[in-house]
Amino acid sequence: MNMQAMMKQAQKLQKDMLKTQEEINNTEYEGKSSIVTVKMNGKKELLSVKINSEMFEVEDLELLEDMIVVAINDAVHKIDDDTEKKLGAYTKGMPGLF
Repeated sequence: MNMQAMMKQAQKLQKDMLKTQEEINNTEYEGKSSIVTVKMNGKKELLSVKINSEMFEVEDLELLEDMIVVAINDAVHKIDDDTEKKLGAYTKGMPGLF
């Protein structure tokens, strides 16, 4: 393979990776715990928090705080999994690159 063909292939790969990353950034991910649902985008920015008030009593503020953490971590995990799945083809098994 000549150098020009390799450069063209590398540019295409870079373009494809940027397109895939943009797709991930624009995707909304939902994380859930038993009483809290959060939505985040692929840039790991928190978009919304919903609390199921039927399962929540005011006295349980510490539990609510813990459930928010669980829901946010669930959404972040989904973003990481999707990013690895979609961009992993480009990294050829080098986890943690993105």
